[in-house]
Parts: sequence; structure tokens; C-alpha cells
Amino acid sequence: MPTRAKKSYGQHFLTNEHYARQIAEAMELTSLYKDVLEVGPGQGMLTKHLLDRRADFHLKVAEADRDMVVYLNTHYPELSDDILEGDFLRQDLTEVFGGKPFGLVGNFPYNISSQILIKLLDNYRLIPEMVGMFQKEVADRVISGHGSKVYGVIGVLMQLRYEPSLCFNVGRGNFQPPPKVQSAVIRLVRRPEPLIADEHYGTFKHVVKSAFGQRRKMLRNSLKSIFPAEVLGEEIFRRRPEQVSVEDFVALAERAAG
Repeated sequence: MPTRAKKSYGQHFLTNEHYARQIAEAMELTSLYKDVLEVGPGQGMLTKHLLDRRADFHLKVAEADRDMVVYLNTHYPELSDDILEGDFLRQDLTEVFGGKPFGLVGNFPYNISSQILIKLLDNYRLIPEMVGMFQKEVADRVISGHGSKVYGVIGVLMQLRYEPSLCFNVGRGNFQPPPKVQSAVIRLVRRPEPLIADEHYGTFKHVVKSAFGQRRKMLRNSLKSIFPAEVLGEEIFRRRPEQVSVEDFVALAERAAG
């Protein structure tokens, strides 16, 4: 029976039943999906509370650690046909539920949390809602608006397609082993439509990454390779990137796309 978390998988097992139940109950948009994928279930602390909601949705779990797959098969035999063994980041999410929409949930491994968010973005048409535990630093970056010191690329990209909110913070003592950082659970609800058309998403990313790539500089300097000199005197280009809202970045990207 596996009892130790493995550093190689970024495992920190949640031990507080109260928080596990709260995460499971935070999945609210079940009118938009009838399937849920949990990433990194480990020993099933969250899984059992998700299974309590079987009347609301069908649960599958994605687990990369073979020892944990054996544990889950032993302790949650009802999941035996619904365990996806392997790296979530390598999985084709269109195949998990046959192309149907699904909710995404997890006490996500902290060593791949940013990659999980990017995969969510890349598959946003499939995923109306995500509820997940992240290190608080990452959670803050996702939910913060312009004007915040932690506002940056990942927050702007996520807020283009999702509306984020903080569910609650979780202290280090609620995990085994305790992580070195504080944690937070956030919820992402997909916007009815993204703030920019998919065909301009590449331009949007380029503008945002170029701006924050020179965070301390005004946009007139960081974006001068994208925009003609005659527009760089406008007020928007005299701002630094953390002063620019998601909606203003959208307007800039649409201008850049022509």
C-alpha cells in the first residue's frame, strides 16, 4: 500500500476532509456537462467526495503514478474502468469522453500546474468549468486583475477565455507532506465566448508576451516591433503592461491583426 508522496510527481496529499468536500461541491455547472475528469487523484481524498456526486456526473481520473493506480483500483473498485493511467499533459482530451464537454478538477501536482493551465486553455471549448488546488502564487496570478504586481501573462491568457474566482486558501498543514508554499483553490468558469476570436488568439498571445517580456518598460518600447511608429504616441502605449486590462490587450491585438 503506497503511503509516501513522490517528489518526482509533485505529490502533496490533501489530508483535510473538509477542504476535499468543498472542492468537490464547487463543481456547479453540471447542466453544461455530465462528465468530470480528476487529475492526480493520488490516494483518493478528493475522489471519494466526487464519487458521492455520481448522480450529478460520471467521474474519470487521470493518474501518472503506477503505484497510485494500483491503490485506486484496490480502494475504489468502482473506478476500475475509469482510471486513465499516464501523463495528463500527453492525453488527447477529445478522446477522454468522446468529444463531450466535461468539468476538470484536481489537487493538481504543483510541478506541472502552469502546464495544466495551458492545456486547459488549449482545450477550452471542451471544458466549461475547472476547480483546482494550486500553489497560492499561481492562483494569485490567475485571478489578479491589472494594477496588481502579480498580474501577468498567465492571468491575461486565462481571463481571455475564463472568469476566475478564489474559492478558499489552504494552509501547509493540510497536506502530507506539507508543501513549502501556501495553497489556494480557484474556480474558472468559461466565458460564453472568448473576448477575442480564435483566429486572432495567436496575435493576442504575441502582443501579451511581448509586453510582459519587458515588464518595466512602456508599451511603446516593448511593442514597437508590432505597431507602426505613428501610433506609438497614443496614451495606451505610455502604460506599462501591468496597467493594461485584458480588454485593452484585446483591442491592441485586434489592431495588430488588422
